[in-house]
Amino acid sequence: MFNIDEYDVKILTLLQENGRLTNQELSDLVGLSPSQCSRRRISLEQQQLILGYHARLSPKALKQEMQAMVEVKLINHENENAQDFHQFVVNEPSIIDAYKTTGDADYSLKVVVSDLDSLNALLSRIFQTKLISHIKTSIVLERIKESGIKTVG
Repeated sequence: MFNIDEYDVKILTLLQENGRLTNQELSDLVGLSPSQCSRRRISLEQQQLILGYHARLSPKALKQEMQAMVEVKLINHENENAQDFHQFVVNEPSIIDAYKTTGDADYSLKVVVSDLDSLNALLSRIFQTKLISHIKTSIVLERIKESGIKTVG
């Protein structure tokens, strides 16, 4: 069990919004000394409550402006099929998030591609695994909030 208090929660929340905050900036925002913020940040990292620091890129930066949500249903749930599908997902760079889900779909995938032709090619690659019985695709029209952060005006 993790032993975190209100200061840790505030540090986690602030770092989620801006992972580039220095210990001095955290100190000013949280109300602890920079050395206390540093020790707490290190402890949160060691407890794996902070899993990493990432740059949040604009889709335009990598010329991958089309996003889609893809729901996938496997032909069957045999362990080998699931492992093969997991391996495909891990090796497919266009799939940026993947979740095993309940409901009508077995998996929900967030994908980014450059255009409609690239999305079509990705869907073909997914079907070519011969592990899939059904795919439902929804193209993202507007990004409103991602990773807990508002993305529009």
